[in-house]
Amino acid sequence: MLIIRPIQAGDFEALYQIAEESGHGFTSLPVNADLLRHKIARAEASFVKTVDAPFDEGYLMVLEDTDTREVVGTCAIEAAVGMEDAFYHYRLGTEVYHSEQIDVRNEVETLTLCHDYTGAAEMCTLFLREAYRKGNNGRMLSRSRFLFLAQHAKRFGETVIAEMRGVSDADGHSPFYGWLQKHFLGIDFIQADYLSGLGKKAFMAEMMPRNPVYVCLLPEEAQKVIGEVHTNTRPALSLLQAEGFRCRGYVDIFDGGPTVECRLSDIRGVRESRLLTVDIGDMVEADTQFIISNTQLANYRATSAALAVDDKSEHIIISPELAAGLLLAKGDQIRILAM
Repeated sequence: MLIIRPIQAGDFEALYQIAEESGHGFTSLPVNADLLRHKIARAEASFVKTVDAPFDEGYLMVLEDTDTREVVGTCAIEAAVGMEDAFYHYRLGTEVYHSEQIDVRNEVETLTLCHDYTGAAEMCTLFLREAYRKGNNGRMLSRSRFLFLAQHAKRFGETVIAEMRGVSDADGHSPFYGWLQKHFLGIDFIQADYLSGLGKKAFMAEMMPRNPVYVCLLPEEAQKVIGEVHTNTRPALSLLQAEGFRCRGYVDIFDGGPTVECRLSDIRGVRESRLLTVDIGDMVEADTQFIISNTQLANYRATSAALAVDDKSEHIIISPELAAGLLLAKGDQIRILAM
């Protein structure tokens, strides 16, 4: 059985291996032992913290194969970004130039550095090891977060965002970043991305252009990738678009990848999830797959299974094995979402 659960200190080695496998551009998991240990400790504290309003909590989870006890993936939700460290984006805008005298009108796209998403929740750190990229495993891992958001909505910002990985080559070089490196930062993309992942962002405020950047003045290869996603990220973007996420004109400051957003209450998976009360026994044979989670916090568990759901009933029969995997007893509630 594949079970999603909160990360624990004992998962460090597995998380480090995932950080190595994830490659360049996966900012939220830099290959740094101290930082990864800090992320684990922060997540452990967040899952037991009493929260009146979202602040700087981070809910990092792992996907465990219970047959092998191997951690095979991760996913996470940040409660409210930018509350402790600055959270930068470029905002795409338009400046209009018009002269009646010469009868010329031009519209010029601009990029303006901003902190507009401060306080928003963020879906991040989604990674599935290659051997498990089959069936609905990736969809379950990603969409399970909507069950967590629905159940614990008060712990998150009203807007939920996801930063999509932008275009870069096999060596981690970003066409968009090239002009920034040449004229402003002076360090390569991999180093800048790594420092950002470590939370060392002072260089951004010190070295990034303070005035709007005219897109038409950028190299053509940089212009072409603004708002475009990495080939490996296209399935994740399609999934989020199906949930109601849209790009509102914000892109990453390093690789130009789009940031998509949706109000928490408008996310399809949040709206369509429902609570059922559990009975334990012989499960009725069914064809429809559901993502299933318990309603706990520190002992959160999620998985997927075929369920015979009666739309008119508030109860569901699950097997003893499924109940054990989700830490459920008779009379407990589960939250479900059709795969």
